[in-house]
Amino acid sequence: MQLYRLRRRNGVLHLNREQQASPTPGVREVAVRITAASLNYRDLLILGERYGGDAEGVIPLSDGVGVVTAVGGGVTRFKVGDRVAGCFFQHWSSGNPTEHGSRSALGGQLPGVLAEEVCLCEEGVIHFPDFLTDEEASTLPCAALTAWNSLFTRGALHNQQSVLLMGTGGVSLFGLQFAVAAGARTIITSSSNAKLDRARSLGANETINYRTHPEWDAEVLKLTNGQGVDQIIEVGGSGTLERSLQALNYGGHIGLVGVLAGQSSVDPFPLALRNGTISGIYVGSREQFEAMNHFIDKHQIHPVVDRVFSFADAPRAYEYLASGKHFGKVVIRVGG
Repeated sequence: MQLYRLRRRNGVLHLNREQQASPTPGVREVAVRITAASLNYRDLLILGERYGGDAEGVIPLSDGVGVVTAVGGGVTRFKVGDRVAGCFFQHWSSGNPTEHGSRSALGGQLPGVLAEEVCLCEEGVIHFPDFLTDEEASTLPCAALTAWNSLFTRGALHNQQSVLLMGTGGVSLFGLQFAVAAGARTIITSSSNAKLDRARSLGANETINYRTHPEWDAEVLKLTNGQGVDQIIEVGGSGTLERSLQALNYGGHIGLVGVLAGQSSVDPFPLALRNGTISGIYVGSREQFEAMNHFIDKHQIHPVVDRVFSFADAPRAYEYLASGKHFGKVVIRVGG
């Protein structure tokens, strides 16, 4: 079979296409023929060696779906022919996160899914809604579950709330789609008016161009009659957190997801003043994944796939994601 590994050339990691024997599932493992895989910002950080640890030799990507081709001893949840998705964390089935579970991420501590065939733990595999294409389903394990965890598991979203989404990457657009389906009021930001128009077509109630309105927190307050929003999916990290704190309603919740905007010193007093909460969000458990899939199935939500690349063009998929031109998810079609 064919796969990609991260290999260092001239001191820099690159995607290297290689061949190796197909894996054989062990006890409580399933073999999966991967059909589609999707990229996350995390994958760019790992390739650029900005994620911690030595990634030399790693099979990249956490998000992939495919068809079960064989099952190991003791497997009871799956059979040959099942369409399945791998869970981001192979050993976080339910409950609170643990160190053991947090060290079982695909494409990092464990081999990833940018390969024609992989073996995954039975507890780290899940069925996904039948109405989704493989390309759509491949976007769910990380970005979608991150948004779900922030809004519903940690934020207890309901239809009387308002939600602020930042940008039009995968996590933010899933957050938008979930919030719209839940009946919440949604505000989304971007530096592109064209992308904001597309966000409106997905149900965004209000949009803010943060280039023309660099003090976008003040715009959020204007749109909410000075109250602020009840929930924020904060993908900018400390570079935007200060403005998020100013845009938060009393008793509001911020799901801290990413660090896209760099670092700054943040005064925590506005959070205390508002009796607000900040939750660190690192994807989620298989149980949360199952709850999210039920919601997706109920509301027939189709993930936003910007562009699909061939397996041979995997390096170009990375380049396209890094360009920031995408609206939604970037996917690699691995096999038929």
